[in-house]
Amino acid sequence: MSRIGKKPVKIVKDVTVTQKADVLNVKGKLGEMTLKVHPNMKIEFQGDEVIVTRPDDTKENKSLHGLTRALLQNMVKGVSEGYTKQLDIVGVGYKAEAKGEAVLFNLGFSHPIYFIPPTGIKMEVVTPTQVKVSGFDKELVGMVAAKIRSFKKPEPYKGKGVKYSTEKIIRKAGKTAGK
Repeated sequence: MSRIGKKPVKIVKDVTVTQKADVLNVKGKLGEMTLKVHPNMKIEFQGDEVIVTRPDDTKENKSLHGLTRALLQNMVKGVSEGYTKQLDIVGVGYKAEAKGEAVLFNLGFSHPIYFIPPTGIKMEVVTPTQVKVSGFDKELVGMVAAKIRSFKKPEPYKGKGVKYSTEKIIRKAGKTAGK
């Protein structure tokens, strides 16, 4: 049995999980998400828990078992608590500035970068060098944070660029002067 797949998903209060055919609908205070479940996976409701089961031990069903349970858990947590990613901007003159819904990034290029977040994502400029990306969809929050990081990835010599706040940049030694 999949270690993750056999764990039940706890449904917290203010979250409702409904099933119509092979589509799960999760609704909470932060939003609503849907998940199309593979036909081999069986969803059972037991009180305030949801249990995902598989019919047999084929390789495909084993992988789908853990995946389905993890996606459902992420949806329940997302609509109840939400997800956040913190980004740090490192470098002289590098900064972010809120412009209504959009965020203006100055990252050492000849032009500023205007970034408009997709629906369901909230961006907050905590300080000029810190940006917080939050939302109820874990995948979308991660994709938006990765997109912002891709504007100017941190370089290994001085660490300048956009990085996750938990990310550790491995530094390289610079050139040493000859003779």
